[in-house]
Amino acid sequence: MSQARLVVDPAFTVGEADPRLYGSFVEHLGRCVYTGIHEPGHPTADAHGFRGDVAELVTELGVPILRYPGGNFVSGYRWEDGVGPRELRPTRLDLAWKSVETNAVGTDEFCAWTRRVGAEPMLAVNLGTRGAQEAADLVEYCNHPGGTTWSDLRRSHGVAAPHGVKVWCLGNEMDGPWQVGHKTAEEYARLASRAAQAMRLVDPGIELVACGSSGAGMPTFPEWDATVLEHCYEQVDYLSLHSYSQERNGDRASFLACATGMDAYLDTAIATADYVRAKGRHRKRIDFAFDEWNVWYSQGEAVERDWEQAPRMLEDQYHVADAVVVGTMLISLLRHADRVRIACLAQLVNAIGAIRTEPGGPAWRQTIFHPFALTSRHGRGEVLRPSITSPSYETAEFGEVPLLDAVAVRGDDGVVVFAVNRDQHAALPLTVEVRALPHLSRATHTYVGGGDPLAANTEAEPARVVPRTGESRAVDGGELAITLPPLSWNLIRIT
Repeated sequence: MSQARLVVDPAFTVGEADPRLYGSFVEHLGRCVYTGIHEPGHPTADAHGFRGDVAELVTELGVPILRYPGGNFVSGYRWEDGVGPRELRPTRLDLAWKSVETNAVGTDEFCAWTRRVGAEPMLAVNLGTRGAQEAADLVEYCNHPGGTTWSDLRRSHGVAAPHGVKVWCLGNEMDGPWQVGHKTAEEYARLASRAAQAMRLVDPGIELVACGSSGAGMPTFPEWDATVLEHCYEQVDYLSLHSYSQERNGDRASFLACATGMDAYLDTAIATADYVRAKGRHRKRIDFAFDEWNVWYSQGEAVERDWEQAPRMLEDQYHVADAVVVGTMLISLLRHADRVRIACLAQLVNAIGAIRTEPGGPAWRQTIFHPFALTSRHGRGEVLRPSITSPSYETAEFGEVPLLDAVAVRGDDGVVVFAVNRDQHAALPLTVEVRALPHLSRATHTYVGGGDPLAANTEAEPARVVPRTGESRAVDGGELAITLPPLSWNLIRIT
């Protein structure tokens, strides 16, 4: 039987995990907002029309930051449509997703709801069809205390205190030809630089995210990223990255190894940013906001749709294999915690969401909910880079890949190891060496997987896939012996 070994040593640190690594994303897409987070008349709805059952699951998921309102949606969005009395808000055509937008939920409602579920808002401005002035106006509306046109408009809407939005995205995926208002790298960079300057004049304390390439497969990557940073390096704090994975043509072996591609994407983006830093003699370092990532099977579905209000779109049903892959992607993000400060699972509800709902009915956790929630809860602290010895297997897309993928996080009460066994059929015996941490004595094991890779949670069976508890084990001679079930994501807490 194949065996693997993991050595955890506090001398080999990556950096502190920013809690915002565990963010998510709410876009006016499909049923993410309407009948997702917001459904007046639902049995659990609060006084503001937001579903209480969904709010409870969002709190359980542990997301400290939520990106809004897009995504592709933001590139045609007039933020003024979503504020003020609901009965006066216009109904618009959303060109991004070929839907009808009522604007019943907008900036004020979203910011208030975000804080009620224990998160902070991360807002995107429209740099597709609008510009620097509209972006600065939105910052003034959200963050200025009062005494000006836009801040007093907010106050007239019953929101006396500023929203205090700290993180702002300068548009979305502007390198994509599908984007409303798509621009070349030079066009976007000049606009982003002007918008950043205007927004910071309104509020110097904000953090800004410039659009990097919307995927490693974009033909302009990484030239786009370099060009954008050469124009606005000093104006921004982060560069955005996006990555979606799916199992193609039955090639689950490559799908399970997709974090290998995510690692390569990140390494190239980091090298590109550091090259621009050196070339421009800049002193500060650009970090990254991986503000869209997930498994996504229904890409391209929206194109065939007619105009509908909150249509059922992109409602992927996730299986055990998808949960394992989401776990490996989280490991990749933690492995780069020294440079990735913000990340957003896309999305939160229904549209490629960790949570599913039915109008007037229940809400339930998809399989991918579990590794995300557990990593968010236990992956807080100092990320350690373990030494890994593992058997490998061959993939069509990535070549030879280790069966074991893992990372460790050191917190106040010990060490947590997040580990994935990519072997689809066999368990993987693992030895975890913690001699450099002699105070550790016992471990508990929680895992997702080890059974039917196509098992899913549904309205009829919402708890078919849940985290399972493995054996509690003692650390013996500085080593822990544990077995990872086949095709599984694992959480090993050593205290």
